[in-house]
Amino acid sequence: MFRSVRMTALAGMTSAAALLAGPSAAVEIEYWQYFFDARVTAMEQLIASFEEANPDITVTMTHFPYADYRTKVAAAIPAGEGPDVVQLFYGWLNDYIEADLIQPLPEESFPAAEIDEQYFPMVQAMKVDGQYYALPTAVRSLALFYNERLFEEAGIDGPPETLDELVESAKALTKRDGAGNITQVGITAGMTAQDHHWWREGLVRQFGGEPYADDYKTVNYDTDAGRAALKYYSDLFLGEEPVSAIGFMDEPQAAFKAGRAGMHIDGSFRIGSLADVRGLEWGVAELPAGPDGTKSNYSSYWVNAITTKAEGEKYDAAVKFLEYITSDEAMQVWLDVVGELPAKPSVGMTEENASDPVFGPFIRGLENAHTTLFANESAQRQLMVEMVERMQLQDMPLEESLAIAAQEEQKILDEYYGK
Repeated sequence: MFRSVRMTALAGMTSAAALLAGPSAAVEIEYWQYFFDARVTAMEQLIASFEEANPDITVTMTHFPYADYRTKVAAAIPAGEGPDVVQLFYGWLNDYIEADLIQPLPEESFPAAEIDEQYFPMVQAMKVDGQYYALPTAVRSLALFYNERLFEEAGIDGPPETLDELVESAKALTKRDGAGNITQVGITAGMTAQDHHWWREGLVRQFGGEPYADDYKTVNYDTDAGRAALKYYSDLFLGEEPVSAIGFMDEPQAAFKAGRAGMHIDGSFRIGSLADVRGLEWGVAELPAGPDGTKSNYSSYWVNAITTKAEGEKYDAAVKFLEYITSDEAMQVWLDVVGELPAKPSVGMTEENASDPVFGPFIRGLENAHTTLFANESAQRQLMVEMVERMQLQDMPLEESLAIAAQEEQKILDEYYGK
């Protein structure tokens, strides 16, 4: 039985913030992030704690739908408007630097050597020419969510530990109506969600391949391993005995929340929203191991940076705020409220967190996680969506559709790195 996510109270949250004394004059800064309900809740708590300890600084938070977020940021900062501290996806860093939207973090407050030592190694991707431009409060990995009630109903003892077991469990969990239409999927499917990460960094590697070469500059999945990985994935909804359906209840997470999916692969950020679903009994397990026992996971993160708009007292206040929201204390709050993993081992790898029945599988997944370096994350994801659509809607052979995806993605990488 899943227990409620621990919600950290404001009491005691001010200790780290209190160490960061604000500027002498009253100053207001803006913080922007994309909208995700649990993230907004966590940041509201952190802002309240920070302002209590720094009464001369006011932090105003603005959030936008994900689809509009990058456009809003790109338009506001050059006009001298918008955020002083901004949240961005790790894969956008080079674009933000080239567009002169963010500035390097001050070495005196964010020493590169200390960051290298204190954070998980993946964070070093935020360092350019020896200087850090952004830092995360949390990182992400993937895990398998499963519906405990449906597992019990199907007579399944526990979550699958291997890919073969996943298929067998999914078969037992799938339900159909009298006409043979699926009314309950054994596992969700959809490249628009997190499956494109699972396929690239999980399945391709588990079937003996490597999705990219040359530091992610060369597509490397149009191989036997890539074809085997895509066959495994597509058989979930196109095989002789489908256990899933693309577009089932529109979105994979919606099907799981509604109790119409036995299993769902998603990121640790999903924990907070699932905890609020009344009557949904769920658990978490590490991603199933591959045919030879290989474990592989995907890790990503959102970071916070100081924009080029921030100057003078606003800059000083922005530095203070960034110091607090990347503190150990803030990372624990983010874990408790959002479910995203602390960016520092000092918080994430505590015995309590690493063995937690909900957070633990995600934290342990960091040990075998890979972080994809995207040139254009949305465009590269769309190619994975189209790869599946060609197979599903046009009946295109797997090998042909995979080859097209690889060619088109290589064009994106060549254009980006050829600049």
